[in-house]
Amino acid sequence: MGSGIQNSCYLIVIMFLLFSHIGVANTEKIGSRFSSLKWRKQQKHCNMFQGSWVWDDSYPLYDSSACPHIRKEFDCIKYGRPDGFYLQFRWQPKDCDLPSFDGEDFLKRLKDKKIMFVGDSLSLNQWQSLVCLLHAANPGSNTSTLTNGSTTTVIFHEYGVSVMLFHSLYLVDIEEAEYMGRVLKLDSLKNGEQWKDIDVLIFNTWLWWYRRGIKQPWDYIQDGNEIVKDMDRMVAFRKGLTTWGNWVDSYIDTETTRVFFQGISPSHYNGSEWNQTGVKNCSMETMPLSGSIYPGGLPVAVNVVKEVLSNISKPVYLLDITTLSQLRKDAHPSSYNAFKGMDCTHWCIAGLPDTWNQLLYASLIA
Repeated sequence: MGSGIQNSCYLIVIMFLLFSHIGVANTEKIGSRFSSLKWRKQQKHCNMFQGSWVWDDSYPLYDSSACPHIRKEFDCIKYGRPDGFYLQFRWQPKDCDLPSFDGEDFLKRLKDKKIMFVGDSLSLNQWQSLVCLLHAANPGSNTSTLTNGSTTTVIFHEYGVSVMLFHSLYLVDIEEAEYMGRVLKLDSLKNGEQWKDIDVLIFNTWLWWYRRGIKQPWDYIQDGNEIVKDMDRMVAFRKGLTTWGNWVDSYIDTETTRVFFQGISPSHYNGSEWNQTGVKNCSMETMPLSGSIYPGGLPVAVNVVKEVLSNISKPVYLLDITTLSQLRKDAHPSSYNAFKGMDCTHWCIAGLPDTWNQLLYASLIA
């Protein structure tokens, strides 16, 4: 009889643990669903790109030394950055609270899907941040990295999620022409064949449009049937971006594909823009600007992006990162990279691009 009572007790304990586990799992699902519903309600009345940076002891979102995917251009701690203040700030919108980045939820939502960043080295910056955020949420997960031409892919096999980067400086084409050299074709976009069947696309271009001299990767510009040695670069940018917008309207099924534009990422080489006359780079900057206004104002390219996006008939969501990034004069690698060059254009990882991806996540679950 004693044995029967003991067996019954074991059975009760096992059932309790089983149902407790199920209850916790269900509570987690309900909590995640509730968070999404709460955010959907909040974001209708909130511009999440307007706000300020606040100190948060729980930051950074991951330990950069534990992420195997950071390139030596962006790995500031590894290359000797002595201060850690830049890691401790969280973006706080004026009229709402952003949902925390949930890497596991992100992967579950994108199960068996592909997300692709298309653009220059600032797309690389954001792509590497997202891979690190997802790795931190699943540190023991089975991943593999593949490179094929212009595309690099990190696959999270447990979820079947591919996080991809397609390297493109201008979105539109550069082609070799006989007797002329490299031609930037403002009305040609052939790489789109590799983009159109992706589930989430995040585009970016701007950084290279004003490059000149040996850093300029083309010799002529073609606009329609006219080929010229050069032209107003802002006009060229508008024309190239319009070609991309027309491609979105013609080839993207927004019922199955979400389209984002990364926005204009600022650089910090002119201290007068943040009221520090005479400062020529970001090397001594350790704290963000307070408040929500950047003294130097917005670059003209922001207006061009918004104008072009407004003329696209299909939904394209702007990740309007410019102002919040302008306030982060402290978040660049400066000389803390493998090359020891002064870089006030890109961003440390961990760092600001993690916020860009938090905003992407908030947009995806809205």
